[in-house]
Amino acid sequence: MATLLSLGEPRLLTAAEFLQIDFGPDLKAELDNGVIRMMAGGSRDHARIQANMLIALGTRLRGTGCRPYGSDMAILTHDASVRYPDVTVDCGQPGDSGADRYLSAPRIIVEILSPSTRTLDLGSKKAEYQALPSVEAIVFVDPDAETLVVSTRSETGWSDSLPARRDVDLPTLNLTIPHAEIFARD
Repeated sequence: MATLLSLGEPRLLTAAEFLQIDFGPDLKAELDNGVIRMMAGGSRDHARIQANMLIALGTRLRGTGCRPYGSDMAILTHDASVRYPDVTVDCGQPGDSGADRYLSAPRIIVEILSPSTRTLDLGSKKAEYQALPSVEAIVFVDPDAETLVVSTRSETGWSDSLPARRDVDLPTLNLTIPHAEIFARD
């Protein structure tokens, strides 16, 4: 009788194959270099900050052709990885449709850190996001310390701010989100 170990290595999935899987309404997963990784739900603080960012960005971006999306919209970072950032700003591309399952040219990405995702978010996900030519800035939010790190693209490469209690300046979108709005509790 064959055992799982004798069957060899599992086959890695492509992003296209992963996007065909229906995990149902109660399960969420990402594709990490061909391997499905199940995602846990976030904390109340995580959800509050995500909602605050969506509201702040939605209000400021209305009428610009850009819009914020929550973690239901995917980003294909390469042929074998599909990520679901907490918040993504996308300004659309020719051929985009309302039925799309992923964003083709994200400009701003927000990841809300948690103890279980911090290393992945600040490591491989950050590198994957930075490799996307359309991404202009990545905002990492630490709910516990109430600090932000903003990684921005320039002509010479990427630079990171120091963790700080600061406003988020997004000059390519001509907007600023105050620190107090991001972490608001009411």
